[in-house]
Amino acid sequence: MNSPENVLRSLRVAHGYRSQQALADALNAAANEIGLRVQITDRTVRRWESPAPPWPQAEHARTLEALFGRPITELGFTPVRQSGGDVPPLRSGQQETWAARHGGAGTGSLPASVASEFMQATTAYRRMYWSVPAARLERLVAEHAALGWDLMHQIPGASRSLMARAVAEAALTAGRLEFFDLQQPEEAQPSFALALQAAAEAGDHLLGGAALAHMAFAPAFAADAERVDVRSEEARDKMQAARAFVSRGEPSAEMLAWLDAVEAEVETRFDNPGRALELIEHAEQCYAEYDPEKGPSPVWLDWFSPARLAGFKGNTLIAAGRGQAAHETLQHVLAELPAEAIKQRAVVLADLAAAAVLERDPAQACAYLDEALKLLGDHWYATAMDRVKAVRRSLREWDSLPQVRALDGQLYNWHTMIRSIAR
Repeated sequence: MNSPENVLRSLRVAHGYRSQQALADALNAAANEIGLRVQITDRTVRRWESPAPPWPQAEHARTLEALFGRPITELGFTPVRQSGGDVPPLRSGQQETWAARHGGAGTGSLPASVASEFMQATTAYRRMYWSVPAARLERLVAEHAALGWDLMHQIPGASRSLMARAVAEAALTAGRLEFFDLQQPEEAQPSFALALQAAAEAGDHLLGGAALAHMAFAPAFAADAERVDVRSEEARDKMQAARAFVSRGEPSAEMLAWLDAVEAEVETRFDNPGRALELIEHAEQCYAEYDPEKGPSPVWLDWFSPARLAGFKGNTLIAAGRGQAAHETLQHVLAELPAEAIKQRAVVLADLAAAAVLERDPAQACAYLDEALKLLGDHWYATAMDRVKAVRRSLREWDSLPQVRALDGQLYNWHTMIRSIAR
């Protein structure tokens, strides 16, 4: 086998990277493209091009494979062998599992570059979540995740781990579309389960924890009033599992804050707003300690921010009957949300309407709901529509007001009704 000094340096020059710093910059850009956050320096490259280089860290190896389109072992690196038997490179347990499951040695029949290309597509779908109509995007993402799972055992060597992460991220996006956008929990749970399975193949505890935390939403949001104890136990069990998995990784303070926010939502749904507000307070403390330079979040954690945490808080304050505090919090959220956060803006407007009802201001509630419905007319989001309808039910004592009658004209028109029924 050629030494890394010959192979890696030759590839660097052949690809037009005249210096070790140029290669480091290209690798950092490639890592960002496939959803990794690494910091490769010219010193790292220099060590890799030395006569006796170290075996690259797992994410560095995936980045090298993504940039050059070759398995790490074809870049001249030699797997480390330890006493007690050979240790194949990178998460050999997952590779052996696939070999046993599908037969053969698990060497794969697709080029390693498929994994990085698949991850690029996954990243693109994740970014489209915020703008492309959910019903169209969900079909594409779900098929993409299923395709990746079917192809994963054909990806050779260390690249299989990258492929597994891409499948997990895609399945997580599909599940979010199914649950939050389309309100299809019976479809979402298998997607979250696939995300968990793929995360296990990748050995990615943070992705596994994210999948489990999403699984807690279904029992928390279910409408079965006769099985509250069973549902609460299931949701809380999923949250405990999510925290256990995340603790095995290297979670950022932001990731821990998100877990607090999810658990707060669960506790709010089970009529425990006091505990929910304690969790929100802890999440705020986590965010106060968050330094993305020292402990960055995974790039796929793009659905959470300080403004969205405040949105969770506002909804919990409403459940606690604190209308004025909720109104102040949610007004701040509305000002802080980015322009592209249209789905979340509709949710916040519906929650502001709920706070106005608590303050016995039906005219203001109708004004907020009118704004929310205008957004939903262009960007459907089932979760927001459910909140709009819940607030409308709370306005029944004011049915005779002209503002409420005008609201019904908006809520029960052709467009809205067809979208609601067809979701």
